[in-house]
Amino acid sequence: MTEDRQEEAVPVQGRVKWFDPGKGFGFVIADEGGPDILLHANVLRNFGQGSVADGSAIRLVVQRTARGLQAVQVLEIEPPEDAAPGLPEAGDSFQVDAATLAETPLEPARVKWFDKGKGFGFANAFGNPADIFIHIEVLRRSGLADLQPGEAVALRAIEGDRGRMAIAVEPWENASSDPSRR
Repeated sequence: MTEDRQEEAVPVQGRVKWFDPGKGFGFVIADEGGPDILLHANVLRNFGQGSVADGSAIRLVVQRTARGLQAVQVLEIEPPEDAAPGLPEAGDSFQVDAATLAETPLEPARVKWFDKGKGFGFANAFGNPADIFIHIEVLRRSGLADLQPGEAVALRAIEGDRGRMAIAVEPWENASSDPSRR
């Protein structure tokens, strides 16, 4: 009689190799090397995100199963190292410094639509029908790869030349726990 045993879950630090929200999974490479680690969309959703940008630093709880290494919990996600805050369409001179980012309150919002191919989309903050523009670079710099219509998120938005623009996108849960939110 063979027994399908699973080893004890252990924390692992690594980088997202790739993640495809359409397929519902992706892979992580551990910093210490070894085989790829499967990251299923359900595990990512339990963390409060529907996607994650390639190259993001990620801390996971991983378990070895008969089918290989699998993430069972996401503990932390950091955007890719080259992801400095800013809005590319506002010109190279426009950069959001850390103080401005920290001072801008998080707003609970729902994604209206997002087209990864076009590189942008819109969301609405709760209680405000005005659209908030979300650029793909802001999404990537926030550690995300895609958004789905109806997805609940937390946004930091500023007033731009053509209306409100997101400068950061975070998991929904952060909106209720952010001390700067009014």
